[in-house]
Amino acid sequence: MALLLLPPRAAQAAEDPGVPVPPNQLITDTGEGEVSAADRDFANKVRLAGLWEMPAGQMAQEKSDDPRIKSIGKEIAAQHTVLDQMVRTAAKKLDLDLPDKPNADQQGWLGEMRAAEGKEFDQIFVDRLRAAHGKIFPAIATIRASTRNDTIRKLAQRTNQFVATHLTLLESSTLVDFDELPTAPPPAAATASAKDTTAVLSANQTATGQQSSQVTTPVVAIVVVAAFGVAFLVTRKMWPSNSRRRRRYY
Repeated sequence: MALLLLPPRAAQAAEDPGVPVPPNQLITDTGEGEVSAADRDFANKVRLAGLWEMPAGQMAQEKSDDPRIKSIGKEIAAQHTVLDQMVRTAAKKLDLDLPDKPNADQQGWLGEMRAAEGKEFDQIFVDRLRAAHGKIFPAIATIRASTRNDTIRKLAQRTNQFVATHLTLLESSTLVDFDELPTAPPPAAATASAKDTTAVLSANQTATGQQSSQVTTPVVAIVVVAAFGVAFLVTRKMWPSNSRRRRRYY
């Protein structure tokens, strides 16, 4: 139990010494910075996660016949105890109100688990927790990258480490059907790249047209001037000057 209560940083460093772990101690935790509606919603979600995943983990220890599921349930419940304390401490510092019971969906999932036994329980336990962690995972990244409040920023970074750990634990059960997971939306980069390419081509075409216009206009002007000059010279040669005409009459 003492090992389970260690921060994920210490546990991961022991297993993967070459993999960097976010240095949480470098993030300030003074409560400074504006707390947005998204920040409050995030704190609520972290609290709600603990309110149903702790009892779910306890049920896994009592109802499952699989030692691996029992172990996963035990670890997730213990780690959520730590995370729950973190979010309540952050909420107290920021004067945030947190929920005190699971929401309707979460209560429904717990009801499913209570009604199941053996392998059916194992599958429901893994399916529900894996789906929930998969949904909150990208939300954590959004808050971590965008929040203006340093306490929420640190909570998001820590929560990210817990959720990544829980995803890995649940997947180690071999019960996750990855083909049934929601698919990621197609990357927007491809569309943006095509638009950028079109814009560049249009710009090049415009620039080429301008260059052509800039080159053609002076050339035409020179040709016109030259033509007038030639015509003038020819005309002068064809018509005798007045002085010549006067000499003939003298």
